[in-house]
Amino acid sequence: MVRLRKVVPPGSADVFAKLEWENPTGSMKDRMALAVISRAEEDGRLKPGDTVVEYTGGSTGASLALVCAAKGYRLRIVTSDAFSQAKRDHMTALGAELTLVPSEGGLTTRKLIGDMIEAARQLSREPRTYWIDQLNNRDSIAGYYPLGEEIWSQTKGEIEAFVHSAGAAASSRGVATVLKRHKPGVEIVVVEPAESSVLRGGPAGAHRIEGIGIGRTPPLWEPTLVDDILPVRTDDAKDMARRIAREEALFAGTSSGANVVAAIRVAERLGPRAKVVTLMVDSGLKYLSTDLYRRR
Repeated sequence: MVRLRKVVPPGSADVFAKLEWENPTGSMKDRMALAVISRAEEDGRLKPGDTVVEYTGGSTGASLALVCAAKGYRLRIVTSDAFSQAKRDHMTALGAELTLVPSEGGLTTRKLIGDMIEAARQLSREPRTYWIDQLNNRDSIAGYYPLGEEIWSQTKGEIEAFVHSAGAAASSRGVATVLKRHKPGVEIVVVEPAESSVLRGGPAGAHRIEGIGIGRTPPLWEPTLVDDILPVRTDDAKDMARRIAREEALFAGTSSGANVVAAIRVAERLGPRAKVVTLMVDSGLKYLSTDLYRRR
């Protein structure tokens, strides 16, 4: 966990970023992948020789591919050209078999997510197949409890707000559950794309922040744990990702940029002597095949 030193305006709370790219595949999703596979093994839903199936934009797929490679499971992933080629290559390198669903001009839309889910559903009907179904899989929430405990320990309990973006909502819910248990007054702020601000009651829309903003309220969403929802524009998220790379020497993806934009807003509101924590969700290496870090 590091404190952001340059992008946070004077007079704001301190903003700390938890560097989740330190996980084996460079993403926080390694936490949920291990949890969902291990729990399915423990209760017999997943047996030796079975095939694992999932829909994903990439980071979850790479994490599942890592765990499945280590444990010896065949993995079939449904993904799309809306997500970075680097992520797809990463999944393939770890042994995943990909099914590509075409997008509308590389945009993440509600229709695209629905098409990916339906394709995974069809694959899951084959014999000896375990479908992760991350949007409905409660096992993933528990995978983030250790992350919440790490944040609590690393801040020594001195945390006023936790800020993080929502895709399936398992990570924000898992961390919030732990932090609220330790400190009921801690503020939980969830980030979503401004172009698809459905959690705030707006219409679904197309955006380019990979991994978040699925165009509907995620089934794992628990509003009683959330104190505020902040929308962030794709362009602002990308600009901040570039800034934190150049100014903070932190090389992250687009959703991490969105997290920092929102965390700064919270820090400005809370003022000095407060501590805000957010996540660097994954490594910028996953985005080198996109326009995020191409010379502008």
